Amino acid sequence: MKRSSRQPQEGVEWQRSSRCSSGECVEVKKDGAEVSVRNSQRPEAVARFDAGEWAAFVAGVKDGEFG
Repeated sequence: MKRSSRQPQEGVEWQRSSRCSSGECVEVKKDGAEVSVRNSQRPEAVARFDAGEWAAFVAGVKDGEFG
């Protein structure tokens, strides 16, 4: 995972869950092989993952590894 405070790239939209109603949401965007994640309340703080890191995270979520 790469942490960065650089500004979002132009032309790539952040995605937010349709279940997000509080305004305190996790946002995700995919730009090429990179996946970026941020907190909607702190959009300047972005965590970036390569495709392998993101796939491992998604697999862990599906397997119940985090809850």
